[in-house]
Amino acid sequence: MAEITVFTARRFVTMNPSNPSATAVAVRAGKIVEVGTLASMQPWLSCHEHQIDERFAQHVVLPGLIDPHLHPTMAAVLLPMQFVTAMEWKLPWGTVAPVTTPEGFLARVRELHEALEDPDEPLIIWGYHHLWHGRVMRAELNQISATRPIVSYQRSFHELVLNDGAFKWLELDENRLSNAHQVDLKNGRFYEAGKDYVSTKLNPYLLEPQRLREGLRRLREVVHFGGHTTVADMAVPIFDLEMEWGALVEILDNEETPFRVEMIAHALRATKGISDMDSMVSIVDGLRQRNTKRLRFSDHVKLFADGAFFSQLAQMDEPGYIDGHHGEWMMSLEDLEARARAFWNAGYKIHVHVTGDLGLQFIVDLLEKLQWERPRFNHGFTIEHFGFSTPEQVQRLAALGGSVSANVYYLYELNPSYAREGIGHERANAMARLGSCVRAGIRTAVHSDYTMAPALPLHSAWIAANRINCEGEVVGAEECLSLDEALRAITIDAAWILGREDEIGSLRAGKRADFTVIDADPYEVGSSRLNELKVLATVLDGKVYPLQKSAFA
Repeated sequence: MAEITVFTARRFVTMNPSNPSATAVAVRAGKIVEVGTLASMQPWLSCHEHQIDERFAQHVVLPGLIDPHLHPTMAAVLLPMQFVTAMEWKLPWGTVAPVTTPEGFLARVRELHEALEDPDEPLIIWGYHHLWHGRVMRAELNQISATRPIVSYQRSFHELVLNDGAFKWLELDENRLSNAHQVDLKNGRFYEAGKDYVSTKLNPYLLEPQRLREGLRRLREVVHFGGHTTVADMAVPIFDLEMEWGALVEILDNEETPFRVEMIAHALRATKGISDMDSMVSIVDGLRQRNTKRLRFSDHVKLFADGAFFSQLAQMDEPGYIDGHHGEWMMSLEDLEARARAFWNAGYKIHVHVTGDLGLQFIVDLLEKLQWERPRFNHGFTIEHFGFSTPEQVQRLAALGGSVSANVYYLYELNPSYAREGIGHERANAMARLGSCVRAGIRTAVHSDYTMAPALPLHSAWIAANRINCEGEVVGAEECLSLDEALRAITIDAAWILGREDEIGSLRAGKRADFTVIDADPYEVGSSRLNELKVLATVLDGKVYPLQKSAFA
């Protein structure tokens, strides 16, 4: 029988209401044996070989932090790009300064262009947003260079803009694309389905094996930097299953990786070209045969409703957007309903990308219809992102047993600009109305959708608890979570969203020995300083992974 290791700490915050605090956790073979004190563990320790590990004695330990919605492959594609964004990005290898004006954006792109020695080397940037950076379309990029391929990804990654050089590089037939859906050819703008078309041309470059693997190594650093022990890849594949899978297994399925990845099937791309619903479900069923120690498919699937929040393509009910434009649907509503019904009837836990209140209305109606046709309990139907909603929709979702996994970072970055130039203050201040969800009894978690938000769960919890936007204003204070609720949203409630509540998310006997070690007690520093807490190490299945090799030496 394996030896017991007892980790001690100034405090273990367990997220277990029956035993909320401890100073020692006994671990054997990657699982927790007991949570308590050294004295309370004597029945175990007197009978079994053991060792005491005191390296965390001066620190505070949380259950391993969980991001229930992140995209490793998308992040691996983006991380080698040049970041030109309106917000500061803290990365393990450095900090990217914000660029908040049109002049600054164009100057930065020009600087990046002039720094490249090879005139034919593509320049691929990520982070453009018109509310900060003004109009930067095909003509503006051509003024920097019409010959070097320049690809500008919008902040959402749901749209991009090409200059003339990129059109030539990708061999795009403009005559063929003149009336294409979700394509603005004059401005070189491709969004949603149009962006997906361009992606097929870009993928040989972006997914080049060496580039992709280096991006995944960077992603591994980012996830560890945030203190995660479990993340969910919430849509597999993003691009190409076989190409992605080989790279994911090579880079992430090994002892160097201090976290595991829950793999959630992308219902459209994992079954591309399949129209028969039974065959579609069967293909997704078969993905579980690929499971490894670190990468795990289960009975979860992802569908998509309306467009990207950062692109202002969320489908909004009356009174809509201030400028009168409309959102977009990411798939036909008939197809969305048919696929949801097939997976619902097969017993799957369904996750749906929804950003606008009109999109949410359709999905809540759909959930009610599915419940009427075939009632289910503990069904795990989850609204992903949850940008805009109404109080009535929250109550209906609660009555139907739905869950919410929200990107509360929307509030931080976008609230001021969307209030002024998108939808007005009332609805902008109610982005991610999480307090209402928790009060209604809805299982509620927060996520990053990395790279839509930084992969820093303690920062997301800080936003959820304080609702402070990027201009320092408190908005929608009635929707704040308590400190305990905010921590639950990145631990045990996130585990429930992934259907893994029996093994991760809290500290108790029988669960995996997953911990996140931090420098101070959140219950002492309070909600207002959650974003100041520093992650020192993580523990996965009882193995310690310091953020710095010298830590705890």
